[in-house]
Amino acid sequence: MLAQGLDATYWKPVQSGLQEETDTEFVKRTTNLPASRFVEEEYRLTEPLSPHASAAIDGITISMDRFSLPDYQTRHLVVEGAGGLMVPLNDEYMIIDLIKYLNLPVLLVSRSELGTLNHTFLSLEALRSRGIEILGVVMNGTKNDSNRRAIENYGNVSVLAELEPLERVTSETLRAAFKQLFDEP
Repeated sequence: MLAQGLDATYWKPVQSGLQEETDTEFVKRTTNLPASRFVEEEYRLTEPLSPHASAAIDGITISMDRFSLPDYQTRHLVVEGAGGLMVPLNDEYMIIDLIKYLNLPVLLVSRSELGTLNHTFLSLEALRSRGIEILGVVMNGTKNDSNRRAIENYGNVSVLAELEPLERVTSETLRAAFKQLFDEP
């Protein structure tokens, strides 16, 4: 939705699992953005596992030195992680370390359902402890006003949007959801 709504470039630095449609392929298909808006993954790992585990099966080690922000011609770059902030990339680094290494601000996507408070607060604490800028939170799922208020209050962060499930995911429904959530003309 963000890539579509912001007319952005999309990049997923690490893709684990190639047997089914990858995240980049899904975003390409559902947004209909031009191919030039997609940056190839730095690592394409065969198994749908944590990057460190999939890389081990593939006989490679993920190296931080291979990552750098890609060149892109749009105003915005949307970078998607792999599995969550505390997912290992290798024996030394996690996704959160890659975010810090690339000096990226974070728009944290959290579920709206039961269990989100603990997960969201732990994620916010981990980001803050590393000095990573937090743009806000987007809640994904059926609206839950209690969880939204708790995240804003106890998490000391703005919930920028609440994305309810879409009946169909297409470029049109994504564009409409973005406009509705972010009040874009």
